[in-house]
Amino acid sequence: FSSLTPVFIAIICVLIGVIMKKTNGEKEKRDTKSKHPSRPWVDEDLKDGTDHPLEEEEGDEEWQGLDENVAHVPFTGERYSEAEMIKRSQTFYELLNKRRSVRFLSDEPVPREVIDNVIRTAGTSPSGAHTEPWTFVVVQDPDLKHKIREIVEEEEEINYKKRMGDRWVNDLKRLRTNWIKEYLDTAPYLILIFKQVYGRLPNGKKKTHYYNEISVSIACGILLAALQV
Repeated sequence: FSSLTPVFIAIICVLIGVIMKKTNGEKEKRDTKSKHPSRPWVDEDLKDGTDHPLEEEEGDEEWQGLDENVAHVPFTGERYSEAEMIKRSQTFYELLNKRRSVRFLSDEPVPREVIDNVIRTAGTSPSGAHTEPWTFVVVQDPDLKHKIREIVEEEEEINYKKRMGDRWVNDLKRLRTNWIKEYLDTAPYLILIFKQVYGRLPNGKKKTHYYNEISVSIACGILLAALQV
């Protein structure tokens, strides 16, 4: 080999490196273009933390064994004639079809028992692994309701001006909504709904609540239906 051989080898290695880098860069661009555009108001809702296993759960075989022995609640279903099924489904539809998303509420008092019953109804909702990852908090105190309104309006103003984007804000114009929420002061009760990302086992360790975001959303839907009834 001549004294120039190492130089030629070095040049060839550099050229190969440049070619490979360029090829990888073009591949990354193609992959980026093939992906769907980000929709944060959709994607973020599905991030419920269940894709991050809790280390504290690992190796807790004793609890898992006990959990398998929990007694199930017996199910007794009712059967109806075709005519009765049609009648009941039509009646239920007509009732829920009267529901509206309004921004003006009455300050007329409502029996607390009614609020308790609709929350119990929402609590019958299905949930991931039956973890029931929700907490309902009823607020009646006027001062506390006003503080909640201030917090909500502050966050909503940021939503309208920064987070939601022009398209979303423009779509809301025809509904004439904004970040001002007077009805949070007017309503006799506020029902705050919190999702529980995890629960606690009898030994104090964390237990994952699977699909907590979706489970709480379903419970909210049942809550709205119960309020309409």
